[in-house]
Amino acid sequence: MEPLYQYAWLIPVLPLIGAALVGSGLISYNQATNRLRQGNAIVIISLLGAAMVMSFALLWSQLQGHAPVTQTLEWAAAGDFHLSMGFIIDPLTSVMLVIVTTVALLVMIYTDGYMAHDPGYVRFYAYLSLFSSSMLGLVISPNLVQIYIFWELVGMCSYLLIGFWYDRQAAADACQKAFITNRVGDFGLLLGILALYWATGSFEFAEIGENLEALISTGALSSGMGVLFAVLVFLGPVAKSAQFPLHVWLPDAMEGPTPISALIHAATMVAAGVFLIARMFPVFEAVPAVLDIIAWTGAFTAFLGASIALTQNDIKKGLAYSTISQLGYMVMAMGVGAYSAGLFHLMTHAYFKAMLFLGSGSVIHGMEEVVGHNPDLAQDMRLMGGLRKYMPFTASTFLVGTLAICGIPPFAGFWSKDEILGAAFAANPALWAIGWLTAGITAFYMFRMYFSTFEGGFRGNDEEIRKQLSPEAHDDHGHDHSHSPHESPWTMTLPLVVLAIPSALIGLVGMPFANRFERFIHAPGEVVPTLAEMAEEFELSEFVVMAGSSVGIALIGITLASLMYLRQKIDPAAIAKTVQPLYQFSLNKWYFDELYDKVFVKGSRRLARQVMEVDYRIVDGAVNLTGLATLLSGEGLKYFETGRAQFYALTIFAAVLATVIFFGAT
Repeated sequence: MEPLYQYAWLIPVLPLIGAALVGSGLISYNQATNRLRQGNAIVIISLLGAAMVMSFALLWSQLQGHAPVTQTLEWAAAGDFHLSMGFIIDPLTSVMLVIVTTVALLVMIYTDGYMAHDPGYVRFYAYLSLFSSSMLGLVISPNLVQIYIFWELVGMCSYLLIGFWYDRQAAADACQKAFITNRVGDFGLLLGILALYWATGSFEFAEIGENLEALISTGALSSGMGVLFAVLVFLGPVAKSAQFPLHVWLPDAMEGPTPISALIHAATMVAAGVFLIARMFPVFEAVPAVLDIIAWTGAFTAFLGASIALTQNDIKKGLAYSTISQLGYMVMAMGVGAYSAGLFHLMTHAYFKAMLFLGSGSVIHGMEEVVGHNPDLAQDMRLMGGLRKYMPFTASTFLVGTLAICGIPPFAGFWSKDEILGAAFAANPALWAIGWLTAGITAFYMFRMYFSTFEGGFRGNDEEIRKQLSPEAHDDHGHDHSHSPHESPWTMTLPLVVLAIPSALIGLVGMPFANRFERFIHAPGEVVPTLAEMAEEFELSEFVVMAGSSVGIALIGITLASLMYLRQKIDPAAIAKTVQPLYQFSLNKWYFDELYDKVFVKGSRRLARQVMEVDYRIVDGAVNLTGLATLLSGEGLKYFETGRAQFYALTIFAAVLATVIFFGAT
């Protein structure tokens, strides 16, 4: 085996070493380690950079046609049970490794500027490195058991990072909400893994799919059971990739520092769900009914996220609901069998969404100079406006990301989203209609965000608005604050500029008439035409109709946003008043939080109180009654222990006489 593949296991191990070194330093020599702030950051970034170089080398090797490599060793054995651990390097793995390492590296560089004055700077880097290591370990896992181990590690790291500022109640609540919501999906995933092993006797992806298909076709396993097992596995991605109905944790995850918001939403945690669907595609193919469930779940989630993003005023929460919507597109693509299209959108989305989140962090960093370290003010778009004048690099890169997510050609999002919509139309026009409508809503809310933030006049010094948004903080204005924001330092703007390049250009590798991405990454067992055959099969008229319709509705959305938030020809408040019930429905996030709070949070508390009442009155009562009876009987019987033989003889005589009388009477 080539050394490159032989040592591929180092890719997740290198950032793990960085996290272990820095973590050990924080535990053993806390003050000294915290003083060496940038030294620790350089160590962690260098180790991840080495992992990135190896990832690019593996991707290049796979692009040159190198066969996939799987290397395992036996981890545990008992009778017929054998569990192996190791790694797999194939086209899917190599692409994911590059996505995770590049985005994570840029996020780490950005962190140096964003967290420069935070006392938890070094601890944050240790968490970031551990998070990256966990995701890389998940990506190279060759079987379900190893994936589940790293799956849980990713969840643990997200808990630590979302609740990084744990002294803030909102952050503490958010990390608990994320942890508990993901436990629901992870429990389903665990049950699904165990059920599939019971049915197929394997944890290997391809083997599970083949065995499951054979069992269902021969009738050894009912199709209903097959659907149940696959749906249980799908619950894992539903939680990790924030799909309905387990999507509620993701917007609250914005309570963490912005760099981790970018990492979670772009390349790690939420991408893990879509990646698992791709890995489990042979299993889902064996039960087509599950693919329909996956497709409709994704389509509904795409519309749900977009409809809520329409009314968000917090820039990070608006992007969070945008992520939910875009993940819905990816899941829908998997459900309609567009394997390469879903992964292509995962790749393009990773770069432009990372850039958008880091751009929002740059905006918040600039706004804090004016409004102070108050998230209610620094993240509210109603206090922004005109920032393009003060933050040209941030504004330009944010515009590139906005055009990419809106699907405007030739930016990356156009090619990947159009491919999904084309596949959805071929599978089910109703799915296409939902995706098409969502594309228009996406264009509207993203340009609403861009215009509100970067165009018009700066509203950050408007005392009336500040007082309405945060009355308790409004008197703080003027104390060591600037009257205008400023551009972020180069450690923050450089990653934005670098991410703008793939956001604009990387979609070109997936052009439908020369889809090199589909040629490289395709579903297992799928026969993919050559580039020449793709060019021959490409129908320009069909492409123009499909692409034209998606671009057309996006342009309508952009036009409406410009009339409302740029030119101010239409009053948004008047429209909101006209459709007040719908506006409130969107503003209150479809009331999911209230519903879950009433049913699950308060319901579980009510159940706990009832169980406690039963425990107190019945269980404890029975125990206490037994103790009382024992005490009373003991106290009574002690008077019979006189030590006089005559008394004992009289007692025995009385007992015998009573027995004779009783039996004689009966």
